[in-house]
Amino acid sequence: MAGNAPAHPVYGLPVSTSASEREQQPAAAPGDLEPAGTAQKRRMLIIVNPYASTVSDRLRHLVVYALQGRFEVDAVDTQARGHATELCREAAHEGYDVVVAFGGDGTVNEAANGLLGSSTPLCCLPGGSANVFGKIIGIPGDLVDATEHLLGMADDWRPRRVDLGVVDGRCFTFASGLGLDASVVERVDANPRLKARFGAYYFTWMAVRTFTRRYLVRPPRLELRAGATTLEGVTAIVQNASPFTYFQNRPIEIADGAGLNSGTLAAGVLHRATLVSMPFIAWRALSRRARFVHHRQVTGLSGVTELTVRSADDRPLPLQVDGDYVGEVAEAHYSILPDALTIVS
Repeated sequence: MAGNAPAHPVYGLPVSTSASEREQQPAAAPGDLEPAGTAQKRRMLIIVNPYASTVSDRLRHLVVYALQGRFEVDAVDTQARGHATELCREAAHEGYDVVVAFGGDGTVNEAANGLLGSSTPLCCLPGGSANVFGKIIGIPGDLVDATEHLLGMADDWRPRRVDLGVVDGRCFTFASGLGLDASVVERVDANPRLKARFGAYYFTWMAVRTFTRRYLVRPPRLELRAGATTLEGVTAIVQNASPFTYFQNRPIEIADGAGLNSGTLAAGVLHRATLVSMPFIAWRALSRRARFVHHRQVTGLSGVTELTVRSADDRPLPLQVDGDYVGEVAEAHYSILPDALTIVS
C-alpha cells in the first residue's frame, strides 16, 4: 500500500490514501515499485555520535529513513574517541560517495582527519551544541532543515576542496586555541549534560568562572611566534575559517582574514585579562560592528602559514581543537594544508 503513496518531502513517510482511490489505481508492474533514480543513488555513510547533545535513536532513524529516499545509506555509531577517524578512512577506501558526520564539531573534526587527502567528500548534520563547521559551509543548524538540505543536495552535487589547519599533526577545520579559551572548553566538556541542556549560556557561565578563578591572578603566560613577530599573552586563538564560533546563531569573530580557501591562518592574542577589560572584550566579540582585534589588549595576525605557541613561564598550556579539549602542551606548532579536504554542502 505504501509503495504507491506519495511521500513526505523531508522524512519520506507515506501519506495514506482512501480505499476508493486505491481501487482506481492501476496494478503496478514489478519495476514500478522501485524508487525512481535508484541506479543513480550515491552511497552515503552516516557516522553518528550517539553521545552528542541532540542526537537520539528516534532522530537517527528518522534522518536515515528520510535520506534513503535519495541516497543509498549506511549508518554506524561511533564507539570511542577516534573511532570516526577510522570509519572515515575505511569509507574512503571502500568508495563511498559522501560521508556525513552526525554529531558535534568533535565528530566533524575526527571525520575530517579520516578523510584527509582523499576524494571522498565530507558533509555534516547538526548534533552538537554549536555545529560551527556545518554553519560555516552552509548546513542549517536545525536538524529537519539540514536533512531537507541534504536531500536537495542530491540534485545539486558540487564537491569542493577546502583548507585544513594543523596543530602538532592533528588537523582542525575552523579553529584551535590555547589558554583561557581552552580552559573553558575543558570545564564545559567535563559536564556534558549541562552543556547539552544550556548550550551557549553554559559556555558563558564557565567562561566567567574560569576567568575569575584561574586567569584573574597570575594566569599561565604564552608566547606566539610567527616569522619575525613575537606576541605574549594569556590566550591565543588560531583560525582556519570564520567565524570563530557562534553564540546560538550569532557569529563570534576573533581573528580577521580567516577563510576556508585562503591558504593561510589567522590568529588573535589576548595580552592581559583584567576585570576592567574583559567586559569590553566580550562585547566586541559579540558585536556585529566592533572588532575584537581592535581592542588595545588584543593583537591580530593574518596571512600566516606557520606559527608556534609555547609556554612563557614553564606552566603547561591547555589546548582545544575545533571545540574539543585535547590536553596540555608546552608548545604547539601550527601550519596550513591547502585544499586538503573535499566537502559537499
